Amino acid sequence: MKKFRKVLDGLTTSSPGGTIGSPSSGSAAGTPTSAPTPKEIDVQETLVSENFQLCKTVRHGFPYQPTALAFDPVQKILAVGSRTGGIRILGRPGVDCYCQHESGAAVLQLQFLINEGALVTACADDTLHLWNLRQRRPAVLHSLKFNRERITFCHLPFMSKWLYVGTERGNTHIVNIESFVLSGYVIMWNKAIELATKTHPGPVVHLSDSPKDEGKLLIGFESGTIVQWDLRGKKADFRIYYDEAIHSVSWHHEGKQFMCSHSDGSLSMWNLRNTTKPFQVTFPHGKIQKDGRKESCKPILKVEFKTSRNSEPFVIFSGGLSYDKAGRRPTLTIMHGKAITVLEMDHPIVEFMALCETPYNNEVQEPYAVVVLLEKDLIVVDLTQSNFPVFENPYPMDIHESPVTCTAYFADCPPDIIPILYSMGAKHKKTGYSHKEWPVAGGLWTLGSNTYPEIILTGHADGSIKFWDASAITLQMLYKLKTSKAFEKPKPAEGRAAEMVEEDPFAVQMVSWCPHSRIFCVVGISAHIILYRFSKYEANAQIVSLEVRLQCETEDMVTPSESENHPCFSEAGSRSPQAHHQHPASPGSATPEGNRDSVPCIKVKDRMVRVPPGYQAELVIQLLWADGEPPQQITSLDINSAYGLLALGNCNGLAVVDYLQKTILLCASTLDLYGAADPYQRLTRSPRRNRQSTSEFCMRGLSNFYSDSKKRIRTSYQSLTELSDNQQSVDMERSKSPTSVHYPTSLHNEPRIHPEPVASLRASHCSPVFYLLDNVKGPGRKLSLPTDLKTDLDHVNGHCTSPTSQAKPRVPMGPEGPRLTRRGPGRPPFRKAQSAACMEVSLPVSHTEGYASRRAMLQQFHGVTMYSHDEHPTSAPYCWSERESRENSFSRSRSSSVCSIDRDTKEAVTTLQFGESYGRKGDAMPTPCLWVGTSLGVVLLIPMSIPTDQEERMDEPVTIGPSGTVLMLKGSVLRFSFLDCTGALIQSPHEVWRDPNAPEDPERPRRRKLVNFSPSSSQDNCGEGHLAVVCSEKQAKVVLMPSQSCLFVHNITESSFVLRADVVSLCSSVCLACFCANGHVMTLSLPSLRPLMDVNYLPLTDMRIARTFCFTNGGQALYLSSPTEIQRITYSQEMCDNLQEMLGELFTPIETPEAQNRGFLKGFFGGNSHNFDREELFGEASAGKASRSLAQHIPGQVGMEGMKVAASGVMGDLARARVALDERGQRLGELEDRTALMMTSAETFSKHAHELMLKCKDKKWYQL
Repeated sequence: MKKFRKVLDGLTTSSPGGTIGSPSSGSAAGTPTSAPTPKEIDVQETLVSENFQLCKTVRHGFPYQPTALAFDPVQKILAVGSRTGGIRILGRPGVDCYCQHESGAAVLQLQFLINEGALVTACADDTLHLWNLRQRRPAVLHSLKFNRERITFCHLPFMSKWLYVGTERGNTHIVNIESFVLSGYVIMWNKAIELATKTHPGPVVHLSDSPKDEGKLLIGFESGTIVQWDLRGKKADFRIYYDEAIHSVSWHHEGKQFMCSHSDGSLSMWNLRNTTKPFQVTFPHGKIQKDGRKESCKPILKVEFKTSRNSEPFVIFSGGLSYDKAGRRPTLTIMHGKAITVLEMDHPIVEFMALCETPYNNEVQEPYAVVVLLEKDLIVVDLTQSNFPVFENPYPMDIHESPVTCTAYFADCPPDIIPILYSMGAKHKKTGYSHKEWPVAGGLWTLGSNTYPEIILTGHADGSIKFWDASAITLQMLYKLKTSKAFEKPKPAEGRAAEMVEEDPFAVQMVSWCPHSRIFCVVGISAHIILYRFSKYEANAQIVSLEVRLQCETEDMVTPSESENHPCFSEAGSRSPQAHHQHPASPGSATPEGNRDSVPCIKVKDRMVRVPPGYQAELVIQLLWADGEPPQQITSLDINSAYGLLALGNCNGLAVVDYLQKTILLCASTLDLYGAADPYQRLTRSPRRNRQSTSEFCMRGLSNFYSDSKKRIRTSYQSLTELSDNQQSVDMERSKSPTSVHYPTSLHNEPRIHPEPVASLRASHCSPVFYLLDNVKGPGRKLSLPTDLKTDLDHVNGHCTSPTSQAKPRVPMGPEGPRLTRRGPGRPPFRKAQSAACMEVSLPVSHTEGYASRRAMLQQFHGVTMYSHDEHPTSAPYCWSERESRENSFSRSRSSSVCSIDRDTKEAVTTLQFGESYGRKGDAMPTPCLWVGTSLGVVLLIPMSIPTDQEERMDEPVTIGPSGTVLMLKGSVLRFSFLDCTGALIQSPHEVWRDPNAPEDPERPRRRKLVNFSPSSSQDNCGEGHLAVVCSEKQAKVVLMPSQSCLFVHNITESSFVLRADVVSLCSSVCLACFCANGHVMTLSLPSLRPLMDVNYLPLTDMRIARTFCFTNGGQALYLSSPTEIQRITYSQEMCDNLQEMLGELFTPIETPEAQNRGFLKGFFGGNSHNFDREELFGEASAGKASRSLAQHIPGQVGMEGMKVAASGVMGDLARARVALDERGQRLGELEDRTALMMTSAETFSKHAHELMLKCKDKKWYQL
């Protein structure tokens, strides 16, 4: 039992030691300034460091940027390679494995060792890798790095241990798969072609052995040259010189003919009897023009020639369409006899492969399906039916159907929620699929023993939301909700209005879901919130609309100087008596298009609509335009079904809505919430004379960002890496006391010179995505979104700074801190929001030290212009990069000694939480409260009075009265959570779900059933009160309520900032899980905030991860690892130990099918391919050793994992040797049995012969 006491002398017990292994983490807890607490808190903390281990579990979705495809026809597993060096291996549902090459080089080609449990990969760095698939987590056994030649094509014959490797120089090398070393046997390009040929044949594009004779190797060169090489005789049997370039070659199974695809869109058939010219040349899609010439066609990139016993052969190819029509879809053509079927694809074809019944290339192939790998999809076509339907894909390959913009993860959901969602979603499934089973059915997977319901939500740019069943490390689509159906279709605009229209007006920014009450809220990009209720019944309903005017006062702006050419920035209204207006429900209100004031961004349907079963929209809350300015984005949201209340916040203020009575209870600016308890003294400002509208920039769409994001981020990063500050200056600033901050007068007098392209943007006071403000004096107040929307990261040599990192006084010029005079990059127009999936960039880790890059990166990456609030415009030059350094270093004082703030900024509401708490220090009983966290680290508490009777609740108003500031933290507040005095997590009250459209029973009227988790309900022996856990970007604090005394405080990080924080349940206890911008994943015990785990999980070079990372109970988390894939991880030791049992088996023992009996005549006249001994020909004894400089052999992975892999490989070899010995012993036993049987038979024969001799001994020959 650990006892934590508040010492009466004001000192607080601190966290013992720093965060383990992290140089960027805070190492000591601060000393709270709250009054001492005389009571004793007894909490038994059961979590220890041994309960935590971080590892990846499974990856879902479509492989991002696929490049290669392979299939094992015996094991029936599929492998897909990607441009980033990843490999996805798929089998039956549940068998899904992800592997990653350490080099990150693109995968060029994949080759299965059929039915051997191994895979060969050829990468763009000219390295071959051998993967062991006989373990649940595949690992590299061998690698072979080519030093002087580039790999272009590989071929591995069935049941062979010799791999043919073609190179860019036209040579063909041979690799032993078992030892992974080169053979001395090399087919040089100058020997393959005739000596009289003067030109190089080009790279090798095809290699295959002849079905008729394995000793014949067909080599295809890019220029159109084809050579059949006799491996035994080391000479060419024939050479073909064709005018058109070759893309692929495919054999007829008899080995007498083969087909080639060419760059002119033609297919040529060749017969080995006459190789002087093709006996057939066809243009499948080439039409004869009026002048008699063939129209030009696109290249046929690949062709497969497959035979069938009971029908005509299949010729399957991609490409070959004519150039006559632009914008044609990519096609896959299937020629079956005289019938030609063209299948149009939604995305470009990367690779395709026909699936055949037999692995032998000299037998009738009998194709039954064709796998088509597209750039953004994977489909399988059924060839056994004449209409060629596609199979229903059991894998979640459509996560990216619309770009993902947000994610949410819920573990240990109510068990009835998944079946009901599945039944709702099953009614809207597509039809027309093949009735046969999914052909990729390899591997083995069983449902684990310790599984529980898990649901993942993904929000998308088109306004859709998908519910996924994530139980047992699988992912299956449950239900899809389209939020756009609640609104009218936007009308096409023209001129300037067209530039202001949001191209993705329904994009989802965040979601809030209560699985128990089934209340669902969606926050959209157009500053709207939709509240949904779940019903099993169809209904006709009209959506109620509430309009909220949550805008700062337009007069509250700084007056620019007459000599200032650039308008200054606005400041938030410290006094705004008419800044907020409440609009009652007005679904039918109409506003002229030209007047952009007091109108929403999109229009809600104002008529009765028929809604299907499932989630049905009940209420839409919209923020309104004000004075020609669009509404600010919503940054925080919370809903409580027991209270019937919804709270929303943005950088202008807070609004509370009663969704039961459909009324607005509170609509106030953040400063109004302080009242007389405002911890900052703010200066008054004069009204602004001129204001330049920037609304045309505020409504830019997501699609504008998709195409040019990569280009802009590269330019941005090249610029921002040059803006680093002097490290000595930064270190000196860090050494200063946080409570003794001085503000030099130079901050008031230096002018600002902005790039010309953005001069017109400086007057705006709306930041569409992140409400970040710059050039702040004093404590440097800046704003940021909650972590689930935050994508703004600084990554210069691993240093990350918070959006709310406060300004330090600038060091004067001199040897300590020379001023940087480089100007920041030009600032792009506003972007209203971005998809998390569209962030396709990876920022390199710069070697430059400093903190100046973060804001420049944000400007380029998000398209957001940073706001400044200059009070005194001047004319001297100003260094933008130097301003960056002051704001991105944290030295804000929270001491009362800071008597004033020279400048003010918009203070965003970053997090909200309803719960039972104590609104004031003197309260004896908990009451419903709303906890409010702001971007300045301030925590406000708003108590509420809610009628308890159901009838009174629908009629009587809810009263709200802000009680002032509770505490203050460093950085933006991210998360609230509540514990009782025993350390148990207090759940938020909720309403038990009841169907709103169910038929009413007169005898049993429907009443609201509430589940209330009061802080004092489970702690009678501990007295009254509870613990509030508050986490910000820099700190975590545990506060005792109602005394509001700080018990524990821990500085999570100094050089970075927290992106996501959650209080999660793990091992029958709770902990605080944090994900930092420097890639560290940390856990802290509760309530003592003792560091338990700190793992440098991944360098956060991808903004997408920051936006989509989320924790959940059970020690799990997820993030969007690519625009198309979700990566799930666990930080629980127990789950890591059980992970092997949860993963599927990729390899299952299957007997290799026997080859068909070819017959005596067919074998005699067809060649002796089975007598070809590659070992004798390619082995070291006959071919010698290859040059050491040509390729370098690299053994398997190093370190503990490599040792485990090697051990498993050795164990596999020993097991195979043991099996071989057993088989040999069994064969010897069988031989002994056969010998004994033959001896017995011989004895019997001898006995019968002797008896016959005795019987016939005395008889004459004619008597026999």
